[in-house]
Amino acid sequence: MRKLVYYIASTLDGFIAGPDGADPTGPGGFWPVPEDYLAHIVAEYPETLPAPARAALSVTAEAKRFGTVIEGRRTYEIGLRADITDAYPHLRHLVVSRTLSESPDPAVELVPEDPVGKVRELKRETGRDGGDGKDIWLIGGGELAGALYGEIDELIIKLSPLTVGTGVPLFASGTAFDPRRWELTGHTVLESGAAFLTYARTTGA
Repeated sequence: MRKLVYYIASTLDGFIAGPDGADPTGPGGFWPVPEDYLAHIVAEYPETLPAPARAALSVTAEAKRFGTVIEGRRTYEIGLRADITDAYPHLRHLVVSRTLSESPDPAVELVPEDPVGKVRELKRETGRDGGDGKDIWLIGGGELAGALYGEIDELIIKLSPLTVGTGVPLFASGTAFDPRRWELTGHTVLESGAAFLTYARTTGA
């Protein structure tokens, strides 16, 4: 069965964006993107780069880990504000939204309700529709991650040597209190100070 993986960049104090929810790595952003950090993503997770970045960096590698990406409306709208209707045309792309009545892109599938049920369905899919067995990437934001908290099988935290004080948390403040244990299954620490930490949910957690 495919896994739901929350692959996300986080500050040391647990935030994935500033209070405005804008892309912190975009123009005027506060989040540093060192060369070794970008190189590691290109080498290990090339499919997680949006299409404009793949084109700029001449990245043509096929997906290594993920066949599907799912995100919330606010995260999706970061791309829309840059006139990008599908930042991941190389993946099956789903957007969870109760307010979008029509998808801005024919390749982007809207999930108007029950994201938990949809993720469970995606996990069971096989073959081409199931990304040929590749996992499901939960890109964010914090509200969707909170709604899917119980469905997350693995965390890949791109930990930045940065604190911001406040902002959008890893999981929205309304997420249910539900302690879970995670096993560290992989880690890469870069010279720039960033760390890629992989955690698998422990059995029964």
